[in-house]
Amino acid sequence: MNPLSNLTASLWTPAPLAAPGVWFRDQASTFAGQIDWLFYVILWICVFFFVLIVGMMIAFIGRYYARPGHNEESTPHHNNVLEASWSIIPGFLVLGIFGFGFTYYLELRTPPADAYEINVIAKKWNFAFQYPNGVIDANLHVPVDRPVKLILSSDDVIHSLYIPAFRVKCDCVPGRYSTLWFEAKTPTASFDPDRPPSETGSDENGYDLFCTEYCGQGHSTMIAKVVVHESGTFEQWLEEANKYDPSESPVERGAQLYKDRGCSQCHSLDGAKLAGPTWKGTYGTQQATNKGQITVDENYIRESILEPMAKIREGYQGVMPSYQGQLKDKEIAALIYFIKSLQEGTEVPDTWTDVGGVPGQDAPDSEGANGAEAAAPASDSGDSPATDSPATDPPADDSPAADPAAPGAAAGDGEDQPEEGADQPSAVEDESGDANQTNRTAA
Repeated sequence: MNPLSNLTASLWTPAPLAAPGVWFRDQASTFAGQIDWLFYVILWICVFFFVLIVGMMIAFIGRYYARPGHNEESTPHHNNVLEASWSIIPGFLVLGIFGFGFTYYLELRTPPADAYEINVIAKKWNFAFQYPNGVIDANLHVPVDRPVKLILSSDDVIHSLYIPAFRVKCDCVPGRYSTLWFEAKTPTASFDPDRPPSETGSDENGYDLFCTEYCGQGHSTMIAKVVVHESGTFEQWLEEANKYDPSESPVERGAQLYKDRGCSQCHSLDGAKLAGPTWKGTYGTQQATNKGQITVDENYIRESILEPMAKIREGYQGVMPSYQGQLKDKEIAALIYFIKSLQEGTEVPDTWTDVGGVPGQDAPDSEGANGAEAAAPASDSGDSPATDSPATDPPADDSPAADPAAPGAAAGDGEDQPEEGADQPSAVEDESGDANQTNRTAA
C-alpha cells in the first residue's frame, strides 16, 4: 500500500452512515476500503456545500425579500476576500480529490509482478474462468491474501465484469485483452456449487460477480460467484477440479456442464425453442441444415461445439461462438452423453468406468482399456467417432481441445490483434482457440 493509502487509513474512520454494508457491500478486498473512503469524502463535501448554499439561500430570502415599508439597500459588487475564498478553497479540494483518485487508479491498474493469472472468456451469456493447469470453471476461485490478475476477453459482444465486494470492474472487449487485479482478504464462508447464482442473495454462497454491460436477452442471467479459498486450500481445489471421478455418472457431469457453461441460455430441455434448438429428443434424428440433411450423432454434436458455423440448423441464426480450446474432450463427451440421455430409448453408461475411463484422463487399467482410448462416447451403431474423425483424439496432457491459433487471432478472419506492448495472455490462454468468434449457432 502506498503512502497516500496509509494516510487515508489514518485520517478517516467511516461514520455510521458510511460504514460498509449500509450503502455498499462488505469490503472483501484490499482496494475496497480506499475506494469507499474516497467516495464518502466526496459525498460529505457535497453534502456540506449543499446544506451551506441552500441554507444561506433560505436565510437571504427571509432577510431580504421585498415587502411594504422596506427600501432597497445598496449592496457591494466586489469582495476580494470572498471571491478568493470560494475559488481557492474548492480548487484545493478538487486537486486533493484528483490526487487521491489518480493514485488509487494507478494502483488499480498496476498488478504486482507475482500476481496469479486467470484468463476470463466472456460470451453470451456466461463467464468461463481458465486456470494455468487447464481447469475451466463457471465460477471464479481465488486464493486469499494473494494478488490475482484477470486477463479478460470476449467471444462476441462487449461485456463488463464487476465484483461489488471487491470494488473492481472492467470491460471484456472482442478482439483485445484487458486486465484487472485484486487481492481478496476475506475467505468465503461456504460454497455449494449446486446452488445457481440466480437463486442466492447478495454475496450469499460466494461473492457476486456479474455483467454490467447490456449484452442481449440473457444479460440479467449472466451471473457467477467468486469463491475465496482459505490459505492452502486453493491448490487442493485446483488439483481436484482437474480430475473426474471414474465412478461418477457422465450424464450427471454433462447436466452440470449444461448449467455451468451457459448451454442453458440457448438450448432448452423441454422442447421449447430458444436462440438454439432444444436438446430434448434431438439425438439420432435427421435435421435440415444450411449444408443439407444431417444426423444428430456424436460427430455432429462435437463439430457443432467446436465449429458451430460448419452446419447451421434450419430456422436458426448462426450466433453460437466456438468452444474450441474451452472444453476438454472429457467435457465434450459428458455433454454428448447428456444429450443422448434426453432421447428416449437411448442407452447411456452409468459411470465413466463403463466406457473405459475418463477421456483424456489417466484411469485404472480395466480389461486392457484406459482413459486415453475413450476419447469420445461410442455411437449406438457400435462405431466410435474417434475412428471417423481425428479431432476426437484427446490431448495427451488433458488440456482443452485446442486450436493451435492463439485467442483473438481467428484464422483468416482478419480480426484486429492486441496492440504491441499490451497485456498478453498467459500460456494457457494461447490454447483457448478462437476467442473472437462473433456468431453463435445450435448444436
